[in-house]
Amino acid sequence: MDTDVLIVGSGAAGLTAALNLAGTHKVAVIAKGALGDSASARAQGGIAAVLEEGDSFEAHINDTMIAGAGLNDRKVVEHVVEAAPRAIHHLIDLGVPFATEGNALHLTREGGHSHRRIVHVADATGRAISQALEAAAARHPNITLVPDMVAIDLITGRHATHFSTSGAVHGLYAYNRTRKRVETLKARATILASGGAGRAYLYSTAPRGATGDGIAMAWRAGCRVSNMEFMQFHPTCLYNLQVKNFLITEAVRGEGGVLRHPVTGHRFMPDYDERGELAPRDIVARAIDHEIKRDGLDYVLLDISHREPDFVKAHFPNIYDKLLELGIDITKEPIPVVPAQHYTCGGVVVDLDGRTDAPGLYAAGEVTQSGLHGANRLASNSLLECLVFGEAAAKHITANWDSLPQVPAIRAWDESRVTDSDEEVVITQTWGEIRRFMWNYVGIVRTTKRLERAKHRIDTLRKEVKDYYAHFRVTPDLIELRNLVEVADLIVRSALSRHESRGLHYTLDYPKARAEAKDTVLVP
Repeated sequence: MDTDVLIVGSGAAGLTAALNLAGTHKVAVIAKGALGDSASARAQGGIAAVLEEGDSFEAHINDTMIAGAGLNDRKVVEHVVEAAPRAIHHLIDLGVPFATEGNALHLTREGGHSHRRIVHVADATGRAISQALEAAAARHPNITLVPDMVAIDLITGRHATHFSTSGAVHGLYAYNRTRKRVETLKARATILASGGAGRAYLYSTAPRGATGDGIAMAWRAGCRVSNMEFMQFHPTCLYNLQVKNFLITEAVRGEGGVLRHPVTGHRFMPDYDERGELAPRDIVARAIDHEIKRDGLDYVLLDISHREPDFVKAHFPNIYDKLLELGIDITKEPIPVVPAQHYTCGGVVVDLDGRTDAPGLYAAGEVTQSGLHGANRLASNSLLECLVFGEAAAKHITANWDSLPQVPAIRAWDESRVTDSDEEVVITQTWGEIRRFMWNYVGIVRTTKRLERAKHRIDTLRKEVKDYYAHFRVTPDLIELRNLVEVADLIVRSALSRHESRGLHYTLDYPKARAEAKDTVLVP
């Protein structure tokens, strides 16, 4: 494949970038699996924007900064918050059926927000946005949507016929699941919109493909990675042995849901924070974690049964239907919930134009560390980031097209020294081991000793995976495992280097925050 712009990822960030580029350039959007299987499509809550009288940009900015524990880049926060209303109206123009109340958009409230400012489509906002963006992209003659392409590595001057150390990116190598072979995808500009690294953890709400591919590829290509220690754990994931990774949106608490101890019935959040259930996610997740560990519980209860049944069904129809199938009527009884990994706040360093350190390489969305989220993402700022930075990257590419590096002759993928694997069990065993020790040692509450144990295991597994990768043909599972080891190492290294507790990084060895907030920046 040879195209003007190659976009890795078919979620909100990737499709927004594609639609903004397609007027002037040929664009290819590749997805690891099916086109609609993205974290964006799973987003239940909504998008934060200042749309209500009495609310203000300053209030949204302050809420974001407070949630981010002072580590946010204020200039970035201001830029994104001020762009939010325009982004919402653009989605309305694309046909996204946001909930309304009278003649106005219906706004809900979530933890950490001082006002109602979350626009939503019931409790399935991400799916509605993804469907609208995908439909618009599918209609555009300059956009090619390619499912089942697993990105392996970015193409740089090291892969050119005439070797170069320029660091510029010219596309990537990808494994075509349909043809079962590695293909060379060349492009003048490449945008990473590949999502986060949630699958490094045993329990996660992220899609199966969230293995940190974009972060790992950018790191190997020489880009800086920042703030990987800040892994957000969503406080309320359904606890059910048959159904895994089903998220109970923050909006349930925003509309009056309370957290209770399953044995005593005690509402415990006011014991931890005066904001109760509307405290930022890191505080709520730690409180639930503490209750569970202190009393040996399997879960706590989230209860919204005191609200009118019609209200609950209207606001949370998908959650109501799903849980009713499991024998739980949320209009009459509480929901068993536990925290689960939910969002990667760190990632590839980008500027306001979505540029990475490598010429020709851009990034947008959860794969990045843009400065928006700081040490903890404020609820419903993630889809907003995708829309704003997807558009920004597209605009910068268009405005600077002539100065982007030309694509040289690229060497084809070389499989001459490898064979088919006869030990696939190695991949599944290593994958499971990583996810388990990351959950136990690098989770909601950390210690230096636990982090060092994790680092020791990663160092051993990295050697094993590197040796395996060198001798056997790539498969989608091997590609993901290689990236998973890489991002796990980046997370642990970042956590070990932060000698304080701030936002999502809480360590018993350094329980206080330092006076000055500084990013953790790792350089390849």
